[in-house]
Amino acid sequence: MSTAAVTDASGPSMREQGAALWRLLRPVRGQLMVAVLVQVVAAAASVVPFIAVASLANALIQHGLSQPDEIWRWGWVAVVALVIRALATLIAGAITHYADNDLQLILRRRLAARLERAPLGWFTQRSAGAVKKGVADDVAAMHHLVSHAELELTNAIVVPLVTLVYLFSINWALALVVLVPMVLGFYLYGLQLKAGAGKMQEYSASMERVTSAGIEFMQGIAVVKTFGQSGRAHRRFLDATTAFIDFFWGMVMGTRRTTAAGDVVLAPIASLVVVLGGGALFAQLGWIEPVTIIPFALLGLGLTGPLFAMWYALTSVQQAQSAAVRVQELLDTPVLDESETNAVPEDEVLQLRGVSFSYDGEHDALRGVDLTLSPGTTTALVGRSGSGKTTVSRLIPRFWDPSSGQILLGGQDLRTLSTEELFRHVSFVFQDVQLLRTTVLDNIRMARPQATAGEVHAAARSAQIHDRILELPRGYDSIIGEDALLSGGEAQRVSIARAILADTPILVLDEATAFADPESEALIQDALSELTTGRTLLVIAHRLSTIEHADQIVVLDSGRIAERGTHLELVAADGIYAQLWADHERASSWTPRHTSAASTSMTTEGARR
Repeated sequence: MSTAAVTDASGPSMREQGAALWRLLRPVRGQLMVAVLVQVVAAAASVVPFIAVASLANALIQHGLSQPDEIWRWGWVAVVALVIRALATLIAGAITHYADNDLQLILRRRLAARLERAPLGWFTQRSAGAVKKGVADDVAAMHHLVSHAELELTNAIVVPLVTLVYLFSINWALALVVLVPMVLGFYLYGLQLKAGAGKMQEYSASMERVTSAGIEFMQGIAVVKTFGQSGRAHRRFLDATTAFIDFFWGMVMGTRRTTAAGDVVLAPIASLVVVLGGGALFAQLGWIEPVTIIPFALLGLGLTGPLFAMWYALTSVQQAQSAAVRVQELLDTPVLDESETNAVPEDEVLQLRGVSFSYDGEHDALRGVDLTLSPGTTTALVGRSGSGKTTVSRLIPRFWDPSSGQILLGGQDLRTLSTEELFRHVSFVFQDVQLLRTTVLDNIRMARPQATAGEVHAAARSAQIHDRILELPRGYDSIIGEDALLSGGEAQRVSIARAILADTPILVLDEATAFADPESEALIQDALSELTTGRTLLVIAHRLSTIEHADQIVVLDSGRIAERGTHLELVAADGIYAQLWADHERASSWTPRHTSAASTSMTTEGARR
């Protein structure tokens, strides 16, 4: 089935898709134009051998072997034409394949450069499957267009055109008969395209859902199998796959009749029947000589073949246009404003002045937050879920910029600092640990690539992960995800070691010890406490016991600062924090009844023994 030239009524129009593709092809347009011109020569040359054979047959029928020079002449014409066609096809194909390599390299470099400047929060709002599809799959989807489709379309246009010019020069009436299968085939395929209109964007969206669900399932398979939930976990992937199959099958079945009819009409045997039937009728009526049928029978068969290639080439063109829209959307991704001044902070005082922020432009996640974090102090953000704690932690390393207000570092707005300057002052450890598929050593020294092995080991010791790394098959040279299979808490400690090695004046910790085992949590807290000397520490914690001794505790409620002070001050104020602390203490002392009963039973049984 061909799905060429279809569009989604709710998505970009055909003109918009074509414009997006044309813009992306700008770097290789010149190469493609040269390739098309060479392919024109190849396509025209491919018709010449058939003309030579037809002329040769006509000469033999009329003169027999009495004119050997004419026979040899047409033979050499066919040979020369075949050589020209082969060389031109080879040259055109080489040009387009080199152009494809250049285009993919250019686009991926542009995408990497653009996404490198995108707000980090942009990635948290998109699935890995969606980004992967744009950077990898959608760029690759242009391969067939650039390398093959342009040449196939050129061939599909030039071959019938040259053939028809030749046939009309012989007999216009019989040439019109040859056109009948072509016209009928165009009509049937037009019906097919009309029936399939509006499906390509839905096709791409359905494929994206399958890719995202597959990545999600593979990333979490170890966890779900541990808890016996593999059936439930892979249901989303199966549902997405089933939905895609149902959609695709419906799309195919909706055009099966016109597709089959078009294939039959454009088949070479159908063209042969029409040409021979029309030629026999014309010869019987005395309109043509029987020998005139020969070139039509030979060349008429080659008219419909290129049309098949054209329809499938148009399919790849439409797929490339759809992919181009998504690639262009990535290239148009909003980026963080980079100041040309490259300001340098005067000190390490971090201030939030009237900071408000909205994820959707309608509902404020933060409203008028004023906060000062002094060097050498620990500031803890607490509050109920959705109060805005994590949003504050994401604004400081510029995952996003505030909707209004300012965040100042050393008196300079963060937007006036270069990215490099900002991350010389700020590092962060969040709940969602991100480790690259490379060595443990490289993961830890990502912020300081030139750090020595001794410095890396020291950071790992402070994060209480050094001994565990030494237990890995290749120690610090073990590859994350291959022979370095770490638990959630161990992976978190690797990221903490990375932050320790970065040694920035400001450290943002969003529940950094959430996955740490109880045995190492206290040691990790001690290691992190050492970092506060001369530094600014911002901690987002759900376990209040971990921030009891913070210099400043800020309580957020519905995006606003509701309370601030020390632990003792806030408990005495008997407000939101006091309620949270009371809940925390109850949870800490709570013991399930069945556990107590089991313990009592075990103790009694031990006494009996």
